[in-house]
Amino acid sequence: MSSSWYPPPAAPRPVADGIRARSRRGPIARTWWSERFIEVLESLGVGARLQRGRTYARKGQVIDLTVGPGTVTARVQGTRAQPYRVRIGVAPFDKTEWATVTDALAGDAWYIAKLLAGEMPQDIETVFTSVGLSLFPATATELSMDCSCPDWSVPCKHLAAVFYLLAESFDEDPFGILAWRGRDRADLLENLAALRTGTHAADQTARTATVAPLAERLDSYFALQAELSHGVPVVAPNDTLLRQVPPVDLTVRGTPLVETLRAALLRLGQADT
Repeated sequence: MSSSWYPPPAAPRPVADGIRARSRRGPIARTWWSERFIEVLESLGVGARLQRGRTYARKGQVIDLTVGPGTVTARVQGTRAQPYRVRIGVAPFDKTEWATVTDALAGDAWYIAKLLAGEMPQDIETVFTSVGLSLFPATATELSMDCSCPDWSVPCKHLAAVFYLLAESFDEDPFGILAWRGRDRADLLENLAALRTGTHAADQTARTATVAPLAERLDSYFALQAELSHGVPVVAPNDTLLRQVPPVDLTVRGTPLVETLRAALLRLGQADT
């Protein structure tokens, strides 16, 4: 017998009601946000363990999984009678950091509409980046990973299985990513609504305070209130409005819809001249 021979890995003990990945083959992530999360895991370059982790996730070896602020905990059944305890940690944002993010989100109705609809805006990362934060862990060094199994490698197959199921849970509920960073859906939407309402109320108060009642201005209603400006009119490019359109995932014969419309508008502008 060759000295390089090792016994084949033992099969894990079956779990009656484990959490099974919906994906049976191929990639597990279905949305851009869960794909970004798995990119961090796969960047570690431990292919064999990741493959076995996917197998564990699809066989239902993960007994339970809980997401909380800064921490994901799970139990994974391996070859031993006692399930292994898995923990994946990330630094949650503190109250001040979340207040800064919420202010930035509240300033754009597009983000609020998407979040209220239960969707994760595709460019939401730029909001976090603009205030010096990162929604997704950029590298594995931003994560703390621990498993009670005897395997010295990090991540082991048990950690990998939890990673994949966590990504699937983010597919179902993108607010899980925000909850992991320390802010659940109810609190975030409540704070956004309060900021939007407060801003609207402040605008209304300002207008009321600076505009006199019409009855007090009838004697000067038709009078010129100030000298008129005679500035040079600004000619805006034909595609000015298109520059304000949010990203649209539509194409026309392989060309993005916005670019197709932009080319048409520019041709019209040339025809007018």
